[in-house]
Amino acid sequence: MADTIDIVIPDLGDFENVEVIEVLVSNGDTVEREDGLITVETDKASMDVPSPENGLIGSLTVAVGDTVSTGDVIGTLTMQVGDTVVITPTIAVPISGETTVLAGKEDAPPKAAGKQTLVVPDLGDFDDVEVIEVHIAAGDKVEIEDSLVTLETDKASIDVPAVVAGTIESVLVKVGDKVSEGSSLGVIDAIAAAVVPKVEETVVGKISPVPAPKPEPQPVQEQAPKTLPAIDEAGFSKAHASPSVRKLARELGVNLVQVTGKGAKNRILHDDVKAFVKAILTGQASAPAGSGLPKVPSIDFSKFGEIDVQPLTRIQKISGPRLQASWINLPHVTQHDLADITELETKRQELKGPAKERGISLTPLAFIMKACVAALEEFPKVNSSLSDDGENLVYKKYCHLGFAADTPQGLVVPVIRDVGEKDVYEIAAELGELSALAREGKLKAPQLQGASFTISSLGGIGGTAFTPIVNAPEVAILGVSRSSMQPLWNGSEFEPRLMLPLSFSYDHRVIDGAQAARFTTFLGKVLADVEALLKASPQ
Repeated sequence: MADTIDIVIPDLGDFENVEVIEVLVSNGDTVEREDGLITVETDKASMDVPSPENGLIGSLTVAVGDTVSTGDVIGTLTMQVGDTVVITPTIAVPISGETTVLAGKEDAPPKAAGKQTLVVPDLGDFDDVEVIEVHIAAGDKVEIEDSLVTLETDKASIDVPAVVAGTIESVLVKVGDKVSEGSSLGVIDAIAAAVVPKVEETVVGKISPVPAPKPEPQPVQEQAPKTLPAIDEAGFSKAHASPSVRKLARELGVNLVQVTGKGAKNRILHDDVKAFVKAILTGQASAPAGSGLPKVPSIDFSKFGEIDVQPLTRIQKISGPRLQASWINLPHVTQHDLADITELETKRQELKGPAKERGISLTPLAFIMKACVAALEEFPKVNSSLSDDGENLVYKKYCHLGFAADTPQGLVVPVIRDVGEKDVYEIAAELGELSALAREGKLKAPQLQGASFTISSLGGIGGTAFTPIVNAPEVAILGVSRSSMQPLWNGSEFEPRLMLPLSFSYDHRVIDGAQAARFTTFLGKVLADVEALLKASPQ
């Protein structure tokens, strides 16, 4: 079965009768969505007209030298539904008709039956997320909430559930592909049913033409930045980019090998090239990744004895560069302190029994989180972030706390929201639930987003102190080590007290040493007064 659609020129902005300077395909060619079909040139720059869907070129009615305008039909595309790929028009191309992106909320109206495209829901701040497992195949029957694919960010694995029931017509992704919000996963012959997903509703009515990227004239720089890399012709020719993007890159002296593509299938877009140049010119990037740092010597360890090479986990591969970026870009300082939790631990032991009857494991971390809320309210700068331009501080009026959870794949950071509105029992219950989901790799995107401050507790393992790395764009992180009994002078004699080591790392651009010391001192006082801490809990 196949559907045929018109290929329409998207919004060209203020330009009309734009000249076709290159035809990139022929009748009968197989194309994928976002592949360039023709290249047009305005008085500012050239741009590609992309394929609206996967399929076969049925006919192409333009030639080099012709002129086209927004809305012109330049040919037809036969979309194949089957083992190849194809979807109903849910991407932003100038195709008229109504469609609903497969994301809704609990009060969404019933979903109509028929062929529909399954797409990636809102992933928060994550783009180009790797597909690590595909759970469906053509012909499979799925129900609402059945897992379609598993994605992995730098923090955790995420299952993408089906939002309608039906039979899978085709699968559009495979293991190793990169997807973002709105990326197509497959085509389903849906059964009419109410949509009950947990993501926000996104309904698209008449799909308006979407502007093609409009390259802006680049200012002539009298002093060319020395950090722009020389063009590697071999790599340049293999870069996933259209002819117009290649032309723009050559005009600006940009080596496409060094540019990260943000388009479908990591395709390099005009905006990606301009963003790369802007980063160089504004000093946000002094050179291509890693080129400004001395390299670690490459050594053949097998020369010295037997070795065993084991691959990094996916979480390690993804989180490693982020941690390195945070460590390099943020001036880290760590303040070490001790908090007296003798009374807190006594009280916790009293409350463990009632908590256990409610199925809750009452850990010290629940009390520490509650105390952190009080400290963040007292020192709101610790609960802030630097604006992108580095000119302002963004103060957050919410208190969402992330905590580092140890899993077989590595550390992930689930987030408990609005901790100040919860008592220690509720916090402990969420800690247990999120930790279990983290170990099973079943955390969802919203459970990993929005933290304003993070706690990394190694108390259950050991250690006396460490230097946690700030989880940018946060400006601070609290590290907690194992508590121990220590002699404390009370003015007349030494008495044994249970002391908790605190390691508070912070971004020195935002927090100075005096503020850091005041923060840990205040936090220690809150932890020492457990009765006041519990009274602060909501009733």
